[in-house]
Amino acid sequence: MNIAAKRGWFFLISAILLIPGIVFLIIAPGLKPGIDFTGGSTITVEFADPVDQQSIRASLESLNLSDTTVQNFGDNTFFIRTKELTDVQKDDLLSDLQDQLSPSGYNVLSFDIVSPLVAQETVIASFWALFAASIGIFFYVWWAFRNIPKPFRYGTAAIVALLHDAGVIIGVFAILGVVADVEVNTMFLIALLTVIGYSVNDTIVVFDRVRENIIFAPNRSLEANVNLSIGETIGRSVNTSLTLMLTLLALMLFGGQTLRSFLLVLIIGVLVGTYSSIGIATQIVVAWEQQDFTRIISRITKRKLPASE
Repeated sequence: MNIAAKRGWFFLISAILLIPGIVFLIIAPGLKPGIDFTGGSTITVEFADPVDQQSIRASLESLNLSDTTVQNFGDNTFFIRTKELTDVQKDDLLSDLQDQLSPSGYNVLSFDIVSPLVAQETVIASFWALFAASIGIFFYVWWAFRNIPKPFRYGTAAIVALLHDAGVIIGVFAILGVVADVEVNTMFLIALLTVIGYSVNDTIVVFDRVRENIIFAPNRSLEANVNLSIGETIGRSVNTSLTLMLTLLALMLFGGQTLRSFLLVLIIGVLVGTYSSIGIATQIVVAWEQQDFTRIISRITKRKLPASE
């Protein structure tokens, strides 16, 4: 099973996964920030009479609250995010919705106000957490693989795979934010950091087997050692991922609306993380050893030289 020989196809698949998300991040509004990041008020309300999202949005627009998000939680329960409201404004809003949509009444399940300052601090803290984790992972892998040639390449490949997984998840949520009004919040960041940990763990499992095979047969080519290592670990990686996926899917179905964005990040992350540990991290090490990147840069440079002359 010569998986390493097909590394070009793996890189192409990754490009196909990443490019649509990048396009949506650039030309569209990008990620749709939730209340945790923008600040404002959230109301979870259960109406006594049957109500639909479109009717609620129309009523909110008539109250000059057009920049709102309305999500259906089922059982005639809706989550409404809007600009920051006082208790009086909230009561007036719900009273108007009752008059227009639900004369039989309503039940407020929750009402929260989030400060934009807290949201900004959350984003900054998450960024530094990701940065610190990446630096720590790079040096840990470099040190752990110091007994084989060019250990820094394994640290670099692990970070690239990590960023690849994060990029795919962010891209998917950028698309979902446009087509399905899916927001990102602090739970999204927590799930993203969790996925990064899972992805790195899976990558190190494969790398560790590569290291063992290199030490056992140093005269064997790196490509052969990588193929052997993937063959020895792919069953474990796939079985672990399938078991975890079944658990996450069960939670997605029965865990309630509030956990769904968190679980969706984990599901995507498990799939992409399993793929990247085999199709990205190890393939980068082989491509680096075979000087694939040097040849690509050389070809691009040679094409540009005649044009500049």
